[in-house]
Amino acid sequence: MTNALLIENATIVTMDADRRVLERGHVLVEDGRIAGIGEGSFAGEWQAERIEAAGMVAMPGLIDTHAHAGHMLTKGLGSAAEDWMDVTGRIYATATDPEFWAAEAALSAAERIKCGTTTAALLFGGGPDIMRSEAPEAAEAHLASIAAMGVREVLAVGPNRSGQNHVYRQYTPTSHNDIVVSPDRQIDVATELVDAWAGRDDRLQVVFSLPVFDEQELRGETVYRIACKVRDRARERRSLLVQDGHRDGSIAANDARLGLFDERSLLAHCIDLTEADRAVLKRTGAKVAHNPSALMSVYGRCPAPELMEDGIVVSLGTDAAAPDRSFDMFRNMFQAHRYHARHFSDDTVLPPLRLLEMATIDGARALMMEDELGSLETGKRADIVLVNMRQPHLWPPHDPVQRLARYANGADVDTTIVGGRVLMRGRRLVGQDEDAVLDRALRAFRLAMARAGLSDRKALGQSRIYNDCRPSYP
Repeated sequence: MTNALLIENATIVTMDADRRVLERGHVLVEDGRIAGIGEGSFAGEWQAERIEAAGMVAMPGLIDTHAHAGHMLTKGLGSAAEDWMDVTGRIYATATDPEFWAAEAALSAAERIKCGTTTAALLFGGGPDIMRSEAPEAAEAHLASIAAMGVREVLAVGPNRSGQNHVYRQYTPTSHNDIVVSPDRQIDVATELVDAWAGRDDRLQVVFSLPVFDEQELRGETVYRIACKVRDRARERRSLLVQDGHRDGSIAANDARLGLFDERSLLAHCIDLTEADRAVLKRTGAKVAHNPSALMSVYGRCPAPELMEDGIVVSLGTDAAAPDRSFDMFRNMFQAHRYHARHFSDDTVLPPLRLLEMATIDGARALMMEDELGSLETGKRADIVLVNMRQPHLWPPHDPVQRLARYANGADVDTTIVGGRVLMRGRRLVGQDEDAVLDRALRAFRLAMARAGLSDRKALGQSRIYNDCRPSYP
């Protein structure tokens, strides 16, 4: 037996088809996969690293199906969403280089590891829809950093929302130059990245993103052509197609104009849906990433419980890590419950087990990974977190599923394992210097602030400082 790991004496929340909970059990890992799982002590002969997990719950690693790369280094840069989006767009377009994206990626991965999130799907950019897909270097730097940190990730790349050209600033060691980038160029770069990373690392995927266009926008020939081009390239490669921001008829409009959706479509937010929207989701098998802590869930409501009643896969996303939210999936489970319980005035909506399903096995289904991830079963990849339950807010030791979904938070995660590799043990990163990650991120942040003309500002959280900092790109 090689590369073996044995977790013993844990309460195991399997999330398997029978949703078994083993009160005192073991998980044996070999070569990155679960080789055995059961009650009591492991009976066979073994030579493995042993983790004593008494007082802990072993559960599948959490799966965050919607977040953004870049946002870790734009937290706190505005007192309101509009301020934050303006400044973020300025920074992404004019003040970043590959090192910014690499340093931000390491910081993002560190937070996910410490919150028990083993897999996340991220858009490469955001804010006012500034995707850094004008060239491959930034995404390559991000992916290399994520690979070094050891987490699992799906990175979605594609064009900006409008059908217009955008101006990006590229830096050399001694100077910079501004380049005009077309949506076609962004699509070609995205395609290059998708092809380059196909099969390159079993923890990392690059997939396509496409902006959400409404019915009126889709009447324009340029927007229609761009959308068709991304759709066709995604389907040729059997890639996921990720979209951010569906609402109020946009799903039905994209289906009617583009025939856009199938089981490989992952649609974030999905607020204030029409009956036609819901019918398209049910017919096509498209998946929904529900983000209860996001601003979109303030502006409108995602009918997640109703969609699940229709048989639609609904997963959880954090929309992290800014302007006002973290990568803590436990927080999002709790918030999802309160969000819908308040709407229905019914505390039984989204019970604890349902919330755990959304954050684990349904997240895997949303990413087309349910055969590999999302539950603790023999043969699946060993993405496992251990949650320290011997704490006042998680005591007494009764009903672990309820305690995880209602009371736990990311800081309760003791151990994070991805593909059999221990990334954190006893709340300390393994094989990574956390201080070095923080220091590197701070250097990248300060340099970006200087390039954006914000380094000497006081009280960055005050909106008044942004009056003269509106983006200058088209």
